[in-house]
Amino acid sequence: MSVSPAALAHAVDLADFVSASPSSYHAAAEVARRLQDAGFTRLDEADAWPTQPGGRFVVVRDGAVIAWAVPEGATSTTPVHVLGAHTDSPGFKLKPEPTTASHGWLQAAVEVYGGPLLNSWLDRELRLAGRLALADGRVVLAATGPLLRLPQLAIHLDRGVNDGLTLDRQTGTQPVWGLGDAASADILAELAADAAVDPAEIRGYDVVVTDAARGAVFGRDDAFFASGRLDDLASVHAGVVALLDAASRERTGAIPMLAAFDHEELGSASRSGAAGPFLEDVLVRLYASLGADAVDQRRAFAASWHLSSDVGHSVHPNFAHRHDPVVQPLLGSGPILKMNANQRYATDAVGAAAWAGWCEQAGVSSQEFVSNNAVPCGSTIGPITATRLGIRTVDIGIPILSMHSARELAGVSDLHDLSRVARAFFAG
Repeated sequence: MSVSPAALAHAVDLADFVSASPSSYHAAAEVARRLQDAGFTRLDEADAWPTQPGGRFVVVRDGAVIAWAVPEGATSTTPVHVLGAHTDSPGFKLKPEPTTASHGWLQAAVEVYGGPLLNSWLDRELRLAGRLALADGRVVLAATGPLLRLPQLAIHLDRGVNDGLTLDRQTGTQPVWGLGDAASADILAELAADAAVDPAEIRGYDVVVTDAARGAVFGRDDAFFASGRLDDLASVHAGVVALLDAASRERTGAIPMLAAFDHEELGSASRSGAAGPFLEDVLVRLYASLGADAVDQRRAFAASWHLSSDVGHSVHPNFAHRHDPVVQPLLGSGPILKMNANQRYATDAVGAAAWAGWCEQAGVSSQEFVSNNAVPCGSTIGPITATRLGIRTVDIGIPILSMHSARELAGVSDLHDLSRVARAFFAG
């Protein structure tokens, strides 16, 4: 069954979004750019914020971004509907003294970021992207084109490689990017050229390695979409699409909000992560602008919802035994509701019922996800924000294969359906 033209258009736009978002800092900037182009006002946390209802706003903190649209009729106790996601992905980050050389090859000194599938980064063209802090106090974004590669050792030099490949996290993960010696090269200069700044002015940097290939639709009936950083830019993009739709309509039931955090892959414990104060800081200022006192804020929180949206596992046809023997969501069959008895996901019975209602309103089929008891699951920002703020939280997402690979696999229809349910959620 062919996917709809709307779903294909959504996938093409997601490919554009991912290409423009090679780092968490670029992702936050791209969200802000898209929203500002649609009439949202960008706020600075150091400034006073507007106090009247009816505005549409976006604020960026490092590699995180929060955006919302305040209905004209909003009051001090109007609830908020937050779609939460994250901007970072597993991979590699540049170390200090990043330009190295070995046996005539220029290499980049990198540190493993999060929990990537290391072998998936072999033999593909890679880019550098991130932010540069300059001597004059400016912070600029920069990204190279295809520049690096992690070349695999030929089978002739490792006859047992097909019996099991193990990469040493230090010696086996340093990409090449040129020929020469370290004294005559500077990998930071490649980034400085993109930002049109003097490399000598760089005083600090947060730079990651990312896949250089563009996202692509393929497969029978255009069912599949492959791209880097689907975990979790697929959710961020769906949230942007849904928020733009919500902001174009008159809503009174709830304040729609997108909260895309950084550092989820590391546990979220940072000033721009879900365990940090960013969301609470924004909510406190938002409700203060509506005349709320501390009690009003808590009343609003009690009526609010948070959809924690992140990718989950589709059943794998070659490794079905790794999944629950009964609950086996399939890529292309709809978004997933994620559940875990040990609260690694925040979904409960009331949240499951609410999710079913939003899916029904959107005309979207949903699937359930639970882990095999012998294969413990990861966690998300859901339990973290539920614990911090007490807002009822539901963990959801889309099923994918190749999670934490340099290039992940999603269903074209699932990507679009996630944005459709997000629209219903934002409708309040």
